[in-house]
Amino acid sequence: MRFLALFFVIILMSCTSEQPNKSVEFKGDWEFKKELDTIWYKAEVPGVVHTDLLQNELTDDPYYGNNELDLQWIEKENWVYKTQFKLTSEDSNYENIEIEFEGLDTYARVFLNDALIIESDNMFRNWTASIREHLKKGRNELRVVFESPLKHHKERVEVYPYKLPSGNENVDLQVSNFTRKAAYHFGWDWGPRFVTAGIWRPVHLHFWNEVVIKDSYIKTDKITNNTANLSGIIELTSTSKTAIALAIQLKDSMGTVYDTIQKINLKKGLNTIPFDLEVENPKIWWPNGSGAQPLYDFDVSLAKDEKLITSLSKRVGIKTIELVNEKDYIGTSYFFKVNGKPIFMKGGNYIPQDLFLPRVSEEKYRTLFEKLVDANMNMIRVWGGGIYENDLFYNLCDENGILVWQDFMFAGSMYPEYNGFKETIEKEVVYNIKRLRNHVSIASWCGNNEIEVAWNNWGWQETYGYSNQDSIQIYATYESIFKELIPEKVEELTTVPYISTSPTSNWGTAENFNHGSMHYWGVWHGREPFENYQTNVGRFMVEYGFQSFPEMSTIEKFSTEKDYSLDSEIMRNRQKSYIGNGLIATHVNRWFVSTENFQDFVEKSQKAQQIGMQMAVQAHRLKAPHCMGTLFWQLNDCWPGPSWSVVDYYNNEKEAFKTISENFKNVIAIFDRKTSKITILNDGSKDFVGTVKITDGEQESTLNAYVMAHSRHEIPVKGPIKNSFISLELLQGSKAIFKDKIYLKN
Repeated sequence: MRFLALFFVIILMSCTSEQPNKSVEFKGDWEFKKELDTIWYKAEVPGVVHTDLLQNELTDDPYYGNNELDLQWIEKENWVYKTQFKLTSEDSNYENIEIEFEGLDTYARVFLNDALIIESDNMFRNWTASIREHLKKGRNELRVVFESPLKHHKERVEVYPYKLPSGNENVDLQVSNFTRKAAYHFGWDWGPRFVTAGIWRPVHLHFWNEVVIKDSYIKTDKITNNTANLSGIIELTSTSKTAIALAIQLKDSMGTVYDTIQKINLKKGLNTIPFDLEVENPKIWWPNGSGAQPLYDFDVSLAKDEKLITSLSKRVGIKTIELVNEKDYIGTSYFFKVNGKPIFMKGGNYIPQDLFLPRVSEEKYRTLFEKLVDANMNMIRVWGGGIYENDLFYNLCDENGILVWQDFMFAGSMYPEYNGFKETIEKEVVYNIKRLRNHVSIASWCGNNEIEVAWNNWGWQETYGYSNQDSIQIYATYESIFKELIPEKVEELTTVPYISTSPTSNWGTAENFNHGSMHYWGVWHGREPFENYQTNVGRFMVEYGFQSFPEMSTIEKFSTEKDYSLDSEIMRNRQKSYIGNGLIATHVNRWFVSTENFQDFVEKSQKAQQIGMQMAVQAHRLKAPHCMGTLFWQLNDCWPGPSWSVVDYYNNEKEAFKTISENFKNVIAIFDRKTSKITILNDGSKDFVGTVKITDGEQESTLNAYVMAHSRHEIPVKGPIKNSFISLELLQGSKAIFKDKIYLKN
């Protein structure tokens, strides 16, 4: 029977049709203008108005100097984009023609030949419309009118019963929490405010007759011995009752085929077709450092009357994931099991790589992911004040074994209750779960960033003067989104675990470090010394970090020599944290002799950051299994300037990146500054047999070491250390497998 099905699949895949379904990216020669102006300028799609203004030399570089301050007028205007196109006679013969905007930022009305076809209110989802009836022979015009979020919400915000906390906005009219748009566009403590507008993701035209594949989903239900049980669904839309042949294939890199064939009688409208697959000797996907990352081709094809109608292909992996967040002998656990095995998570928090998203190139994505792999990371958190990333990002996670902690896009705000707001959130949530759920790298969905901990601990009720009734109503809205609407959709659409917020425990008391996930900001906002990283270790460290300046080559791109001072107007404005430059200077002076000049300060700021990050990561590693994850803040930048990043806007690695890369290895050496002991930590699957080399600049010593797999061993260091730093190396034979530098206090 299997061979008969396989034979049928081969025939089905080779079928031809005179006019199969097709999808094409719609390019067009686009123009744009301010709504009330008469002059049109050349535009790029995908793009945003800020980059189009720059390309036409209508503004200066937004990232240079303090130009950002002179460009805030852009957010207050409405903008119009338009293009013209012809439809071929062949394409006009299709029964159904749809246009899809993968991303409209944000409040937009789309007109085709003056007919309104789309009204968007959400940056985070696609927008589609059937357009066949609005097309005409010859030239067609497509026009998109973008309304400023400030204009759109001005009256609503002003008449709202109370003021709501709104991310990091520091302007009088705060609309970010009323707007389903990337929160960081409205300003954050590591980036400027640029409230963009535009067609920010590609546009597609879809042509189809009678039946179209709307979605396909496959999941791993169970892995036992040498078998993996998979199941899934195919969603088809049909314009009539009809019979089709549905073929589903799963192929590995060796060409082995797992297949199923069904003859389906479709009803008019949406049809959901379930299926099951059993894979013998499956190739299991593992995170980076724990195994290989094999991927399968998942192909779906439809045929009628022995003619191919359409097909859809995706790459998937076989893996199970579990979040264990429950009471234990310590307090409340928080760790991930991958394929039934607890794995210590090592990674960082990711923010968008630019304020102007369409100009992040494929090369920049690939370069960043090369760094993730080189840094021995196995998890990345997509932070909730940015965006749901593009498909390339998640494909690279799949291919490189980088698990994704995926926030929904809510951060640092309380959200309003107004007509249509929850409806657009629901559509956003459904769209993105379905878009991402086939990616084997998705490990967790999280409802929001820091909202619950803020509500309970940051004094918002007093700051905003809420009455008891106000507080009840505001929090009820919060619960209806993050503890009802979103988890219901996650449970309905995927098997990936969900947690309503991060962190689940606040760093204010020692006991809290025994419970759940933790954002530890005692070292920064609490102005605590780096040494506190060693004692304040939670069950899963989701955020922690320390700022530094980017290297001088980056600083030279946005300033000149006259600006090379912490007191210069440009350096003060470039620092977006309320205590930033002063706190960096405090730690630089604590660990090093006085800085000689600005460049020396920049270099020592990176060394100070390296010390703090080294102490934190090593403490987290040493505290396993109490702690089972360390995700530092932050991986990257969205513009050039001082921040918590370890890789700057131009992908230059800071000193902290290097120490993180070493300390994320399976086998590491940790020097205790208090006891002068070295701990060799071996999280690998093989015993370590080698030597430890200690150098302090004046003397060198070598010690033999044997550390069994999944264990640790302490070695005392003999003799005084005669320098302000030491270098540690682990060698197997002549090969160094670990290198790190430890600074000693000035």
